[in-house]
Amino acid sequence: QAVGAAMLIPSSLGLLLATAPPDKRLASVRGWTAISGVASALGPVLGGLLTDLSWHWVFLVNVPIGVAALLGGLRVLPRVPSRDLPRADVLGAAVLTVSIALVALGLVKGDDWGWASEKFLGALVLGVLGLVWFTVRSARHASPVLPLPLFKFRGFSPSSFSNVLFAVAFAAMLLSTVLWCQDVWHWSAVRTGLAIFPGTLLPPALAMSIGPVIHRFGSSVVAFAGCVVFGAGIAWWLVRLSPDAGYAGGMLPGMLLTGIGVGLTLPTLISAGVSGLPPQSFSTGSGVITMARQAGTVLGISLLVATMGSGAAHPADAFDRGWEMTLGATAAAAIACLFVGTVGRTPRPTPPAQPAGDAGAGRAAGDAGGA
Repeated sequence: QAVGAAMLIPSSLGLLLATAPPDKRLASVRGWTAISGVASALGPVLGGLLTDLSWHWVFLVNVPIGVAALLGGLRVLPRVPSRDLPRADVLGAAVLTVSIALVALGLVKGDDWGWASEKFLGALVLGVLGLVWFTVRSARHASPVLPLPLFKFRGFSPSSFSNVLFAVAFAAMLLSTVLWCQDVWHWSAVRTGLAIFPGTLLPPALAMSIGPVIHRFGSSVVAFAGCVVFGAGIAWWLVRLSPDAGYAGGMLPGMLLTGIGVGLTLPTLISAGVSGLPPQSFSTGSGVITMARQAGTVLGISLLVATMGSGAAHPADAFDRGWEMTLGATAAAAIACLFVGTVGRTPRPTPPAQPAGDAGAGRAAGDAGGA
């Protein structure tokens, strides 16, 4: 499943960018994000329903969907010319995967091992050293997993970094709400999916409608505002959500605020990251942004597990710690968004310059009128 997703997701965005007209690329990326949001909205609900039938169906349902996608894709997907490239850096990809896994393992098991134990420090150090080695290798390899020259293009570097930080907050938020519904309120999988559903409906709608806002204010302002709204939803849960609180007054307002925040931030950062890339780098650049989001997701889940497992006396206290961490990651993402710049903003038209003679005549007429 992971290999299939790694082949599918960057390729889909790369095909979209390669075939969309230049003036429609940002809107196309937002549409692509909106469709992903619809899938995210339906997934928990349908997954809960299928689990009630049998947990096997959660996996079996992908088989007919995959067959339909293959048959339909052969007919409707655009034919984009391929390019001869050097052999991919398989070793670099493996080291990157293992390095992120080691960091995640250390964070998840740190409370059990001890934060000063040899196991925790060893996993963390090996993971960081692997990431450093991977970066150095990417700078020298003919076909690296992470092409460093991409970060020279406008908006790509700050957008990618912001994506990592926001993915940390988003993943922690989503997992914490599922755990709250099932472990604190003891809800079923179906009821939990329905509880999450309202918040996941908002990002697709916003992704398709924020184009004029980005054109007016730029990607940096919109993404920053999205982080602020997202953080307000997390803060709501910190203040208002308790085991005795009802869904409508406790969880739902925070779910709606985080949904608005995701709808403003995520499509804006993705479109800002890929909009400045040359056509031959669309698939690679979208793959790097997707990789950044997935790395942030792994770190977000790991950090949530680490903070919630740090000796809380009451389950609600553990969730408060997790949401405090999530709020910190959101604040870091908001600061990073300020460096994205005015990508996507429509420049204001400048009035044509007057010829020198006309300007002098105008000044003379003004002087005469004043006299």
